Amino acid sequence: MRMVDIIEKKRDGQQLSQAEIEFLIKGYTEDKIPDYQISAWAMAVYFQGMSARETADLTIAMADSGERVDLSAIKGIKVDKHSTGGVGDTTTLVLGPLVAAAGAPVAKMSGRGLGHTGGTIDKLEAIPGFHISLGNDQFLENVNKLKLAVVGQSGNLTPADKKLYELRDVTGTINSIPMIASSIMSKKIASGADAIVLDVKTGNGAFMKSLQDSEALAQTMVEIGNRVGRKTVALISNMDQPLGFAIGNALEVREAIETLQGRGPADLTELCLALGAHMVVLAEKAENYDQAYERLQTMLTTGEAIDTFKKFVVAQGGDPGIVDHPQRLAQTAYQFDVKATESGYVEAIAAEEIGRIAMMLGAGRQTKEDAIDLAVGVMLAKKVGDHVTPGDTLATLYANQQQDQALAQRTLQAFRFSPQPIQVPKLIQQVIR
Repeated sequence: MRMVDIIEKKRDGQQLSQAEIEFLIKGYTEDKIPDYQISAWAMAVYFQGMSARETADLTIAMADSGERVDLSAIKGIKVDKHSTGGVGDTTTLVLGPLVAAAGAPVAKMSGRGLGHTGGTIDKLEAIPGFHISLGNDQFLENVNKLKLAVVGQSGNLTPADKKLYELRDVTGTINSIPMIASSIMSKKIASGADAIVLDVKTGNGAFMKSLQDSEALAQTMVEIGNRVGRKTVALISNMDQPLGFAIGNALEVREAIETLQGRGPADLTELCLALGAHMVVLAEKAENYDQAYERLQTMLTTGEAIDTFKKFVVAQGGDPGIVDHPQRLAQTAYQFDVKATESGYVEAIAAEEIGRIAMMLGAGRQTKEDAIDLAVGVMLAKKVGDHVTPGDTLATLYANQQQDQALAQRTLQAFRFSPQPIQVPKLIQQVIR
């Protein structure tokens, strides 16, 4: 088998066989196929696409390129959630305890943030003492006992995906739906989940800006999951404004706690209940979606969800006192209010710009090696549809150094106003099963 034949075949719009895809991924992982040939193949895929069968074969080949996590020692149907990334996306911190409280086992491996999107691991490390590294036996024991554990991703999980992503990033082939879908799903499959719920973001603050592209990505990932024996559901959710009010690690932990206590932002609560209900149904802990949704809603008010969060934090070495004493979370030296200069209704908030501002404050990374400040970030005071008058606070910047007016001005410019009332956009755009 020759790589040049595979390149030419895909260049001409033909389908690759399973054996050809396995040869390609294995050879690249073992450094037997050079970057320039994989680049040519990736560009051919970019223009010619891949069939559903090819995409599933690529996903499995990448999942098999490194270690696979064995979760067979965990009782029940293991369910996982993946978000394609957004601004203020605190869902995992809420969903994990909420779904676990309903009896669905969540054995989750999460990553760090890069750019304007936050990482679950960074947020958890904002909890004093919290360990994101657990031995395998401890990880399995925690899930069997508490139905929940969250750790950092294994260094040898899907190495082919890591190599391929880095190459696509510098060869203009990132925006290929088959390769994006197989990248995401290979990690989920290698992580050992039996069922997967996907939160595919769409809009200004999302990777996929258009609903059409988001639908295509969601459909492709659901097809992959079904083809490889994983029960999969995708929700497409709006990211034209940040989710919730908090953007920044410690700030988002505090907001997650409030949500688990039944007093969180309406949009974050709505999305977590919807995602969580699908997770509970896939784990066969409820007969249908409506039953699961109502059960989770009750847990937010009875204290079951926040109690599970406390146990989860203790099990991984963290301080559960942050629930009743949130001031134990990292605090900033300075807070700067950004105030409205005109009257009207908030028509739009540039989510990606707010994420960049939080990153510039120190809440995110521009490169993987950058250190982050767990305390800093942006706290919104107004959302789309809210009425404001001059002098009303739109947002507060949390910082550990004196800021000039540039970031405050950028924050103000991220808000757009209308003299007429605005209809709040629908949060959950579509469900794909």
